[in-house]
Formats: sequence, C-alpha cells, structure tokens
Amino acid sequence: MKILIPGGSGHVGTLLSREFHRLGHDVVVLSRTPEKRPWRVARWDGETLGEWTAELEAANAVINLAGQSVNCRYNADNRKAIIGSRVKSTKVIGEAIARSWDPPRVWLQASTATIYAHRYDAANDEVTGIIGGAEPNVPETWRFSIDVATAWEDAFNQAAVPLTRKVLMRSAIVMHPDRGSPFSLLSRLVQCGLGGQAGDGKQFVSWIHDRDFCNAVLWLIDQDDISGPVNLAAPNPLPNAEFMRVLRSAWEMPVGLPAAEWMLELGAVVLGTETELILKSRRVVPTKLLHSGFTFDFPSWPEAARDLCRRC
Repeated sequence: MKILIPGGSGHVGTLLSREFHRLGHDVVVLSRTPEKRPWRVARWDGETLGEWTAELEAANAVINLAGQSVNCRYNADNRKAIIGSRVKSTKVIGEAIARSWDPPRVWLQASTATIYAHRYDAANDEVTGIIGGAEPNVPETWRFSIDVATAWEDAFNQAAVPLTRKVLMRSAIVMHPDRGSPFSLLSRLVQCGLGGQAGDGKQFVSWIHDRDFCNAVLWLIDQDDISGPVNLAAPNPLPNAEFMRVLRSAWEMPVGLPAAEWMLELGAVVLGTETELILKSRRVVPTKLLHSGFTFDFPSWPEAARDLCRRC
C-alpha cells in the first residue's frame, strides 16, 4: 500500500512509519522540516496546497497526525498554535483530497481520547461516552483541551470527500519504549524512585501498546465498514495508583514516592507543561474495535508493561 502521513515526524508518526516500512508499504511523510529517513519525506507547510498534493494520487490511505504538541503551558500563543495547526492542516488535507483525480480510499484523522469527560463512574466508548467540557470543578485548561479536540474533529467532519472513507482516531496514550516517549519518561521516574501515584491516584489511565496501535491502524485501513470516531485504547484502563504499581513491579522497583497535586502543579510549571496530562481521568474503552473483531495482543497493562520494559 501507499500510505501518506502528514505530520508524521513525531513519536507516533515515526512509530507508524517504521512499522509500515518494515512491512514493505510505500510510506510518505509530510513534514515542515524534512529529514533523511528510511522512508520518503516530502515538504509541506501544513496550511496551503502545494506540490505535496501529488502524493495523494493513488494513495491507499492518508493518516493525518499534524498538530503542535500539547506538552506545553497553555498560554495565549500556545493555544493559538495548538488549535490553528490542527484545524488548518485538517482543512487543507480535505481540500486536497477533494481535488484529487484518484483520491485515497480512506482518511484516518488523529483525534484524542481527551475529548471525553473527566469521570470515574463508567467508561467512555464511542456510543455512550460523554464528551467533556461541562464537568464541574475542573481547571479551565482542561476545557481548553476539549475545545481543541472538538475544533479538530469539526474541521474533519466538515470536509466533503465523498469518495474517501473517514475515520476519527480517538487515541489514548501510545506506550512504546523510544527515547522521549511517555513510557520512557514514566520509566525514568520509576527507576529514580519517584514512580508513586499522582495526586490521589484514583484517576483512570487509558493507554495502548505500540504493537496494538499499529495493528489497529492497519485494521482500520482494511475494514471498509468502519467510519466515524474509533477509540484506540486498550480495553482495560486502570487507576493511576494501580498503573504505577504495575510499572514499578515490571521494573522490579519496590518503592515509588507519590506526588501530591501541589507538587505536580509546581513541577508542571518548571517543566513547561500542564497537569491535565497526569490528573485527568481518562476511562476509555474501544467498543468499535472489539465489535469489529479486532484482537489486542496486549489488552492488560501488566503484560504490556513487562514487554515494554524488556524492549528498553
């Protein structure tokens, strides 16, 4: 297959590109700053039509991952860049597909499991899940994340591409052992003795093993009857305290100092990020994937954590 990945130079894009290239697919990444890779990389600016649109012709799939990282402080400039980079890139891809003579048969659009409400009582799936933004007593920055996700999805849903199937990938945290990845950062904390629970530890963590993530993306490309929002998350989310206990066990680290909420707030300021990434309860399950017949290699965190630690 020919697979085009706009915004594919980050951690998740590299993960997909590496796996697809290994399987023998023709991978083309669109990047603002092209670098030499084992697969092809073409230049684009994420906002305007250009020579890159030729790569859409006869492509089997386009997987749009473009957007500035949310791992930053949500000041005015960063908010504008976070929303703008997602909405503009999504709109220009839709315009390019609409103009194609031989458009891709499927467009997989990155979204996020963060779109769902902060909750503990029940899991969010694609049918009964509650979209966030109206929860009482949550920080304003958490509502901004909902605004980002809904603007991103609205831009995608408004794209008129009748010959191309459209899938929204509401992804949980993709766990893989590459340096700088979420799993790598959490593992460093554990190995330094700081891998205890965050806050009260009751907030749910939704995650997906890198092998399952890549397999799920390929599955979505092949399943012509799947469209709309799809949760890419392992079927067994768990509270943060248990999540960290399992990770400590996988690393054979007997203790981990907990971090109170005020400590996390202070640390977020120092590190230039937001505590939402740690404290929001993301209890997400992949109903559509499971009902379609997809099988997870790592449905539970203990097995996934052991495998990831082994590969570090």
